[in-house]
Amino acid sequence: MAQLSNDCFAFGDKPLSIDDAIEFIRNRVPIVAGEKLLPLTQCDGLILASDAVSKSSLPAFFNSAVDGYAVRQSDLSKSGDTRLKLSGRLQAGASTIPQLTPSSAVRIFTGAPMPHGADTVFMQEDVRIDGDYVILPAGLKLGANCRPAGEEIEANKIIIKAGTRLIPQHLALAAGVGLSKLFVRDQVRVAVFSTGDELVELGSSRTGAQVFDTNRLMLMVMLKRIGCRVEDLGILKDDPRIVRKALRKAAESNDLLLTSGGVSTGEADYVKAAVEAEGRLDHWRFAIKPGRPLAMGVIGDAAFAGLPGNPVAVYVTFTQIVRAVIAALGGETYRKPQFLPVRAGFSHAKKSGRIEFIRVTLEERNEGIFAIKYPIEGAGIISSLTETDGLVRLPLDMTDFQAGESLDYLPFGAMI
Repeated sequence: MAQLSNDCFAFGDKPLSIDDAIEFIRNRVPIVAGEKLLPLTQCDGLILASDAVSKSSLPAFFNSAVDGYAVRQSDLSKSGDTRLKLSGRLQAGASTIPQLTPSSAVRIFTGAPMPHGADTVFMQEDVRIDGDYVILPAGLKLGANCRPAGEEIEANKIIIKAGTRLIPQHLALAAGVGLSKLFVRDQVRVAVFSTGDELVELGSSRTGAQVFDTNRLMLMVMLKRIGCRVEDLGILKDDPRIVRKALRKAAESNDLLLTSGGVSTGEADYVKAAVEAEGRLDHWRFAIKPGRPLAMGVIGDAAFAGLPGNPVAVYVTFTQIVRAVIAALGGETYRKPQFLPVRAGFSHAKKSGRIEFIRVTLEERNEGIFAIKYPIEGAGIISSLTETDGLVRLPLDMTDFQAGESLDYLPFGAMI
């Protein structure tokens, strides 16, 4: 297993754009997840560790794509109907394949092997039956309604590249070319914790100025959705010794330690001091709103990421930045989110030099699809993530736009 260098997150003090940050991550964060051979039934959601190569062709043999009648093209009339005698019947799974005699046709079903000598199949709804004969119309092309061996995939070809997160379609393809097992990466191991005497666990009684711990829950659910193995460290007391001990122990059995809040420069930000005491903390500033402060570092053999404290900033920084870190640690080929064009249903001004994400709801109008801004902008408004459809992204150099202009939109469903 590869190890992180002590300064792999030391990217300097200059605020980074998201694209630059992802490029740094790709170049500097090594794969730490091991690999193992698993049956296809256990591979869904895991990362492919080595290229999957086809054992056989797909289709494995020349077969019919429809229910119909297999014939020789050379037996067909070019100007009128052709009358051929029926000489047999072939179903899917047939163990013997007959030779098609001249001037004859074979009744055939979808997936059945083509008779030797046959090269074309008429769909059953396009022909007429007259006793032991079939009457075929003119004009069908050579090879129609047939699937040649290897038409989709040839044997010994790469069908899925290493780094791919496997989904059911991949597993079906692997099965179709004769594979029963794949080499996959171990799950990235992530420990999640919160700090703050003001936080209380879900289900507990809240008193005074205490608040329920929502960020930790959101992070754990998102981590599980992308296939991580999650260890819940709970809420740690605002005690430097407790935080240091928990970090030290968690780093022994996890690839990433993840929290939100507590890494600023305030007197009560104990996480920052604990990380610096147990490892190295690099304050990585992003040209992004919400979520500019994001702390990255290394403790032992584990990476550390300290996200901002506000829920919306947690969501944005996790989906746009930390997601790429987890992909790198786990050997996944990271694909940046693909934004879609929508029209602005509002006007807005912003500072140049940072990417800004705005929560929006889509509205269909006669002129097209419009993005409507959520009325409350605060990064602490959790309901703004549930009452909207996704985010629009405003580029670094943009300072304002007017209603009706085109914007880049990313639905929540495409992020996690």
